[in-house]
Amino acid sequence: MRKFLLNYVLPRIGQYIMVVFIGVTVTFIIPRLSPTDPVQAQISRTMTSGVQYTQEMLDDFRASLTALYGLEGSGWEQYLEFWHRLFRGDLGRSLSSFPTPVMELINRSMPWTLGLLLTATIISWILGNILGGLASYYPKNKFLISLDVLSQALRPIPYYILALLLIVFFAYIWPVFPIRGAYPMGMRPSRTLKFALTVLYYSFLPALSLVIGGVGSWFIGMKSLTSNIISEDYVVYAETAGLKERKILFGYVMRNALLPQVTGLALSLGMIFNGALILEVIFTYPGIGLLAYQAILNTDYTLIMGIAIFSIIGIATASLILDLIYPLFDPRVRIQ
Repeated sequence: MRKFLLNYVLPRIGQYIMVVFIGVTVTFIIPRLSPTDPVQAQISRTMTSGVQYTQEMLDDFRASLTALYGLEGSGWEQYLEFWHRLFRGDLGRSLSSFPTPVMELINRSMPWTLGLLLTATIISWILGNILGGLASYYPKNKFLISLDVLSQALRPIPYYILALLLIVFFAYIWPVFPIRGAYPMGMRPSRTLKFALTVLYYSFLPALSLVIGGVGSWFIGMKSLTSNIISEDYVVYAETAGLKERKILFGYVMRNALLPQVTGLALSLGMIFNGALILEVIFTYPGIGLLAYQAILNTDYTLIMGIAIFSIIGIATASLILDLIYPLFDPRVRIQ
């Protein structure tokens, strides 16, 4: 156990820390290479709204913004202050929603993205793997053959194209689902069954577009993997020994085929923030993707930095969790 911790767990934790450190450092550097001065941009935006400043007030305002955005001192001093704020959970103030903190905006949007994309990703992974394993083990089943053909047709179609097709069919041709937002305008979020059912109703179309595309990809992947495993000697021996088909399929075939699929799931979970952008813009869903889109339009570099940092940490954490639980699926890792 000690050898496993020293040779496997600790190196991966070290890699995780290094990845986060490098990613956050790059996030700090890149916005500072932009020719746009965020302080001057905020002052110009304020003055455009009709506010009049004397020169003394303007100087004080500039000094306050410079301190607020952590732009005081040399580049090294700014870098140290950046990490100091980051450890306190302070990502600065949003330029476009001043003076709202970036962390507050992200905290508002994050549950919507996680609730939609995390749920849809896990559902598509479970359905795709189960159906793909069944299709490989029962190649003559007509329903599974039809599902295989459908998966081959849907796999190359981007999820946002599926989303647009679903909108056309279910919101215009057959108007049964809404196409904008996570709940009706004027409705206040609450911890009630009525609000939860409303959110499920509004999120059905965006979730369906992700599940349809995801099931097709996981289905094809699992079918390909299990097709190779079925011919292995230990599977043939289990069939000859008279074990139940269910035991062979789930205990011998699909369990061994799940290893690369688990890797793919971890990467998919880590890339949730990237997948949120287009989908949430299409459905005007109040998650991280829509927030990032608005930040880009408004050149809100502090908010963009905050979202980028959360994305880096999310991807790195998903990879770390995968590495730590992988020995549970493959005992050979513990032995080695």
